[in-house]
Amino acid sequence: MQGRPEPTEAAAYYFRYIDQVQGEDVLGTLEAQLDEMLTLLEGVTEERSLHRYAPDKWSLRQALNHVTDSERVFVFRAFWFGRGFDGPLAGFDQEISAGAARADEISWARHVEEFRSVRQATLTFFRNLPSEAWMRSGVASDNPVTVRALAYIIAGHAAHHAAILRERYL
Repeated sequence: MQGRPEPTEAAAYYFRYIDQVQGEDVLGTLEAQLDEMLTLLEGVTEERSLHRYAPDKWSLRQALNHVTDSERVFVFRAFWFGRGFDGPLAGFDQEISAGAARADEISWARHVEEFRSVRQATLTFFRNLPSEAWMRSGVASDNPVTVRALAYIIAGHAAHHAAILRERYL
């Protein structure tokens, strides 16, 4: 799929993620991020993964769980619209998800493996997506969005959180 998302392809809020993706090869970005993220994540110890940079902030485990859960949600939206379903999809409340996940009870190694597995599934989905599906759209969280924009949102969201991990946690 060629081209970057246009301003009409997602709510303005999501361009904080879309704009973090350089160039027009979102699949290449998603692929490169997998290796970059794994290098970053595999350097974290089990003990360090429970670190919070402030009392009211998520631990590293919770932050990675959030990235993984969000990727699942965005890929599901891409699947839904890319396959031609036209029903609107509900919003995603990250705080509900984070609370229910109980991420601090799961080892860091398992979180890293889960991220790896989810990203590999994301790549497989987008690689196999028919070309006409990239521009299909639907409504999620009360906002129109294209499949192409969702791919960029996934990459940009991961980049956003990788920067936070580097700056505030590590």
